[in-house]
Amino acid sequence: MMPYRLPLPLSFPEETCAPAACQESFIPTGAQTAKQTNPHSCLRPKRLRQAILTLSAATFLTAGCNVGPKYVVPTAPVPPAYKELGPNAFKEGENTSWTQARPIDSIPRGSWWTVFNDPQLNELEPRVEQANQTLREADANLRAARAIITVRKADRYPTVGINPYNSTQGYNANSPYFNPAQPQSTAQTLQFPLQFSYEVDLWGQIRRNIAAGVEESQATAADRVNVLLSLQTELAVDYFELRSADAQQKLLNDVVAQYQEAVRITTNRYLGGVAIKADVTQAQTQLETARVAASDEEIIRQQYEHAIAALIGEAPAQLTIPFSPLPVDTQPPLIPTGLPSQLLERRPDIAAAERRAQEGNEAIGIAQSAFYPQIVLGASAGYQSTATLQSVFSPASVVYSLGPGIAYTFFEGGRRKGVKQESLAQFDRNAANYKQTVITAFQQTEDNLVALRVLADEQVQQRNATDAALESQRIFNNRYVGGVDTFLQVITAQTSALAAERNDIDILRRRMDATVNLVKALGGGWDRTQLPPS
Repeated sequence: MMPYRLPLPLSFPEETCAPAACQESFIPTGAQTAKQTNPHSCLRPKRLRQAILTLSAATFLTAGCNVGPKYVVPTAPVPPAYKELGPNAFKEGENTSWTQARPIDSIPRGSWWTVFNDPQLNELEPRVEQANQTLREADANLRAARAIITVRKADRYPTVGINPYNSTQGYNANSPYFNPAQPQSTAQTLQFPLQFSYEVDLWGQIRRNIAAGVEESQATAADRVNVLLSLQTELAVDYFELRSADAQQKLLNDVVAQYQEAVRITTNRYLGGVAIKADVTQAQTQLETARVAASDEEIIRQQYEHAIAALIGEAPAQLTIPFSPLPVDTQPPLIPTGLPSQLLERRPDIAAAERRAQEGNEAIGIAQSAFYPQIVLGASAGYQSTATLQSVFSPASVVYSLGPGIAYTFFEGGRRKGVKQESLAQFDRNAANYKQTVITAFQQTEDNLVALRVLADEQVQQRNATDAALESQRIFNNRYVGGVDTFLQVITAQTSALAAERNDIDILRRRMDATVNLVKALGGGWDRTQLPPS
């Protein structure tokens, strides 16, 4: 940091003080006579310039020190490869294979949700950043963090101000220096000083304060990105949950129509004397059970729509999402993961934790600087007079002062030691939080990778089971109509087929959710190069 130099115009022209003002005054003090310089006496300009240059040189030579430890990024365990993407994780040529070499940049930065190619989702997602109130709170936190940097940067500059002063003092017989010739004498003092104060950043305390503010601002910016990413992924999950509920609703509506036909058939057979009454009641039970399940799906669907409305900053009554069942044959997009080491650059929560670790390191240096003396440069220049207002601004009334001050605390009961120990503990806490955030990030990535791998196989298995259940239902229904089997076997087949079809939809829902959560675990296309500059 370049030192602040006093402006040379503070020096005054030669012979600006009246001769009388430069004389010495003598005040009796008992047996001796003390010699005192008049406060209005003039310091010669040459001496003033020498003092200025001396202080400036001292500031320049001493302002470069920076006490405290040098920051090193805490080490965190980073595996060479993801466990789920090892050589035996996928078989080449199967529908579940992954392409590990594809770069993460294939995920669109910012608009990552567009990989799902869903127009309704593409319309909803941008509204999160426009109106979500939780994000507005994060925005306010970021503005406050940036304002703190401005406050701390102000410490690099001197404080300059003016402090006009006017006082009138009356003297009586008990006052010192009472003049009997003027029993009601008064003294008026007028001052118009321009004051200057500057603390030399001798040990880097100010610089570290500014750096800590910058690091907190970057961490808060990463927090803001993390909040936005969490809200966007929550909306995407809610949206696919809603569309899955629509798919369940469509399935149950079709099943209700199918069961109504079963009731009609069993009723006709009963009236014709071919079937028993129990067949009719069993068919009616199946029908009403399916209707109850359809009603439950409507509740679930509406609740997800309300949740989406809240995420985009609207009242539930203001949002209506069209009925749109998620097709069972939908395939979620393949999300490339890249290398585990790249995850440290992509996750905003990791970036925030790392920035706060360095901020904790700055706090150690700030605490260490308290063990060293402080140097303050002070200066004051202006006019002072005990006469009338007109005489204040005369050359004879010019006064100034200039000089450094040093402050050092010898004893304070262990306060500085305690503050330093606290800063060391806080750094250890922030470093541990960073390491744990990294470990959690790998856990979340592996969790979603294994979910996608297993669910992809599971969906194929479930599809085969569903086909078999539907075929079984068809066979038993034909055998019942032909009088070969009882209606109980038809009901059993219907129950199995419905459960299988609903599980088809549920597995697809879980695959879509895992895909969204994998995007979130990978940082959503963000990387730390998007942090604000220091």
